[in-house]
Formats: sequence, C-alpha cells, structure tokens
Amino acid sequence: MVVVNTDYVTGQQLQTLTIVRGSVVMTKHIGSDIGASFQTLVGGEIRAYTDMLTQAREIATARMIEDAQRYGADAVVNVRYTTSSVMQGASEILAIGTAVKFIPQG
Repeated sequence: MVVVNTDYVTGQQLQTLTIVRGSVVMTKHIGSDIGASFQTLVGGEIRAYTDMLTQAREIATARMIEDAQRYGADAVVNVRYTTSSVMQGASEILAIGTAVKFIPQG
C-alpha cells in the first residue's frame, strides 16, 4: 500500500474511492504521569509521551490502511494526522486520507 501526503503518486493516474481514517486513544500509566510531572520542573523532552504518540501514530496509520484495503485501494493520498486531548493524560491520534485505485495505463 502506497501512503503519501501528496495528492498524487508519481507515474500513476488515480481514481478516487473514498475518505479513509484510523484512530486510537492512548494513555500512559500513572508512573509515566508522575515522571512527566517532574520533567516539567526541569524542562526538556518527556520521552514517555513522545514514545506513546509515536506508537499511537503507527496504530492509527495501520488502521487507516486497513480501512483503505476494505475498499480495494492501491494507495492512500493526502494523508494528514491530527491529535486531541480526550482527557488528562489521554490523547487521540487520527490519521485521515483519500483511498485511491491506480488506473491502468495503456
């Protein structure tokens, strides 16, 4: 599956199928929250949250690809990510794009 943030795939003509999405809501355990609270006192990267959001993006992307596969897509174009806070310590990551099929050249 080709996944790009452009509205084209080089060398391919595209037929638009539908919008596809994948999302996940994740939270860290209380130990990570306590560690993050201390980190805010001295500044710098809060690695536990960086890792959590990286993992969440990967899950959301995989779910978006699964959604595209249900439509028989060859690719997902115009991929975008968004995040929101659902509750304290929990974030939603949403991956959204346009599922497309390649039009045979000939």
